[in-house]
Amino acid sequence: MDSFFAGKTVKILVGFRRGVAYDLYARLAARHLGRHIPGSPNFVVETNPESGSKTAERVYREVAPNGATLAALIPALYLQQLTASGEAGFDLAKFTWIGSPTKSHYLLYMRADAPYKTMREIKESSAPPVCGAAEATSTGYYLPKLFEETLGTKFKMVGGFKEGPDVDSAVERGELQCRALTIDGFFSHEPYPTWLRTGFIRILLQTGAKRDARLPNVPTLYELMDEYKTSDSNRRLAKLVLASSEFGRPIVSPPGIPPGRAKTLRDGYSNAIKDPALIVEANREHLELNPGTGQELEALAKEVVAQPREVAQRIKKLLGK
Repeated sequence: MDSFFAGKTVKILVGFRRGVAYDLYARLAARHLGRHIPGSPNFVVETNPESGSKTAERVYREVAPNGATLAALIPALYLQQLTASGEAGFDLAKFTWIGSPTKSHYLLYMRADAPYKTMREIKESSAPPVCGAAEATSTGYYLPKLFEETLGTKFKMVGGFKEGPDVDSAVERGELQCRALTIDGFFSHEPYPTWLRTGFIRILLQTGAKRDARLPNVPTLYELMDEYKTSDSNRRLAKLVLASSEFGRPIVSPPGIPPGRAKTLRDGYSNAIKDPALIVEANREHLELNPGTGQELEALAKEVVAQPREVAQRIKKLLGK
């Protein structure tokens, strides 16, 4: 048996500030992983707010491929890889995929005082709502762009925010009206539950194939695509873009770590996520669990980056590149 992890401290890199959903899920796993890895290593989370692509590049190029460093990646980096003409700085198909705690779909929230109660009102309005986002591969940016393609809605996008909480602060100040993010992230921490309870915001759309039990009165993108008679080509585009929800909040290690060690990490992560003690904590912290295995993520990564040129061109248009 590989004794590499005995006495080791394993880092989980998170490219976000402490307290956001990526950090909460990483810390949840870190508190339980050691019990499920031979040698009982200590796991620590290291936060460093930066772009999602920067975290991916660091793990891909700078981290030793020995399994002592893991990272939480944003789920839609394949969109950047598809549009980067070979210059993304990483290849998602080559990462060592460890697992994901959840597969989360997305929602679009809108300030309640904005003059848009439905997606149809956005579609028919002469003045588009103002949504905020970070980089182009962040949920907040590419989802409104997808809605434009599939539903014919229009949004005025304001980018360049460092992280999601900075977008939320701008919404609170009245500088923005809307933001797209994961449903699990929305229900995992403040200010969203309070915003929803007090009526500060309303939810206009969700992206799952069926309505989330927590959002029973909110239409899905698929319902609206049926209503608006969205074309088959745009439906295929939606399927590719929304593959990000299947990645969830993935944990990876660098390419090329020893196969036995990769299996140890994958098995340990899978067992930790099913640990009753972790599940109790997740329920207490309102962190939804719907895990994906490293093998599933690896297969998905290979599938989504192997797209023909015409699909990459559509993604470029979607992201404004």
